[in-house]
Amino acid sequence: MTAYFSDRSFRFLRSLARHNERAWFQDHKSDYETHVREPFQRLLTDLQPVVAEAAPQFNADPRPVGGSLFRIHRDTRFANDKTPYKRWQGARLFHTRHRERPAPYWYLHLQPGESFFAAGIWRPDTPVVRQIRQFIVDNPESWRSAAHAPAFARRWPLSDHDMLVRAPRGFPDDFAFPDDLRRRSFIVSHPLDDATMTGARLRQTLARDIAATVPFVDYLCAALDLEF
Repeated sequence: MTAYFSDRSFRFLRSLARHNERAWFQDHKSDYETHVREPFQRLLTDLQPVVAEAAPQFNADPRPVGGSLFRIHRDTRFANDKTPYKRWQGARLFHTRHRERPAPYWYLHLQPGESFFAAGIWRPDTPVVRQIRQFIVDNPESWRSAAHAPAFARRWPLSDHDMLVRAPRGFPDDFAFPDDLRRRSFIVSHPLDDATMTGARLRQTLARDIAATVPFVDYLCAALDLEF
């Protein structure tokens, strides 16, 4: 078993949060590469067979540019916060057609005290949200199994972030899952503590979490007419 991240990974990210400046980052870029980016790339490489077995249409791509890793640089063009770097590192395991059309994905977030693993689709365009809602209404029992099975829902609650005040028009008032029709995102997540992120069983933990969320991601792929 292999440990990927270490206390030095978190130490770098905590320092970056305090010194979020280009000059500081350039002086400590080798620490970023050694303790954050390169371990993440190794983890993504080792997750490739896990992802291939669980969902052949999804990829864990270790390339530093154009792969699963999100850039550490922030896009500040339209943001009030002009700090140039994220205080975390994230990566998504994406669908092979994600550049063609909106698709669900798995996401791993590395941040001191705030790491987590998630699955689903975040803030897609309105027509996509409506397509998912309609699919849920048309296939409620499969949705119950994929998202609301008691054991699954206890560990993987649906995110309540940024919901509509009331159900949108055009959907039945007596639907079994009215709150789900108010969602703008369809995301489940589970926190990962620092010891798990720096431990030697991280890959095994993520393999288990991917397997547990396969039915949920598969359902969203079906809703969006994507292969799984």
